[in-house]
Amino acid sequence: MADTQYYEGLGRRKTATARVRLHTGGSGNFTVNDKPIQDYFSRDMDQFQINEALKVTGTDGRFNVTVKVSGGGVTGQAGAVRLGIARALLKADPEYRKVLREHGMLTRDARAKERKKPGLKRARKAPQYTKR
Repeated sequence: MADTQYYEGLGRRKTATARVRLHTGGSGNFTVNDKPIQDYFSRDMDQFQINEALKVTGTDGRFNVTVKVSGGGVTGQAGAVRLGIARALLKADPEYRKVLREHGMLTRDARAKERKKPGLKRARKAPQYTKR
């Protein structure tokens, strides 16, 4: 597989990072951390979210997709893979920018966990107030 051409994309979500490679001339194989996508992401919603970029651009069976993902939880990893695929598709064909932008797939979701503050129990939850 050394002489096949591929397009690379990096996606991040919360603390998850995904490195995505779209190999040209593929049959639609999809592996995440050397496992089939069905084994790695068992929830249908996560699989749908990941495949959405390929379906929207009509490139569902044209690429073999290999992903290395680390950090975060399952849903965060799925979001990172989705962004990585969208960015790799953009490198493959810049014409996809319009349709990917319309579906909001090129925007990194910047929401992250808010840090805990000193004197509080959580990020915003204060200890119970006693009047007397």
